[in-house]
Amino acid sequence: MSEDAAGRWGIRGAAVLFGAITLFISLDIVLDVITPSNDNEPASRLISEVAVLTIALAGFALMVRSLRGLRRALNEARKDAGHWREENRTLVQGLGMAINAQFEGWGLSDAERQVGLLLLKGLSLQEIADLRGTSERTAREQARAVYRKSNLSGRNELSAYFLEDLLPEMVS
Repeated sequence: MSEDAAGRWGIRGAAVLFGAITLFISLDIVLDVITPSNDNEPASRLISEVAVLTIALAGFALMVRSLRGLRRALNEARKDAGHWREENRTLVQGLGMAINAQFEGWGLSDAERQVGLLLLKGLSLQEIADLRGTSERTAREQARAVYRKSNLSGRNELSAYFLEDLLPEMVS
């Protein structure tokens, strides 16, 4: 699970927890008011329950606010990515064609080409295996074949091979 997904579930979990606390404390207060006990419970108990309810409501509100902020940020990032993709569609298609042509030049099989593209996208070997319905060992061997046929030492060199000329030179 990605760090972002874990963060979202953590916030959702906290919101659910605060919501449950709010619900149960509210029910307890209502039951205390509707059915007063015979032993004349001190008012301090009711005051402490109201204090816990107030804190739980505040926590719930903060978690809901955080979730809304995350949703807004995610939607904004998706919108920005969509704009970037649209603005650079021709360039991205050209890069894709150049990568495929180079893979052909290296003599990669269809499976090795798929693995090569997924490596360039940054997927782990386990993610590649899961996506392709193979074992991690198979994905690892196909990745090694890509590196061997391309005369590159690994993922970093594979990425650099295609991206190095696209990035602006650093002026010192």
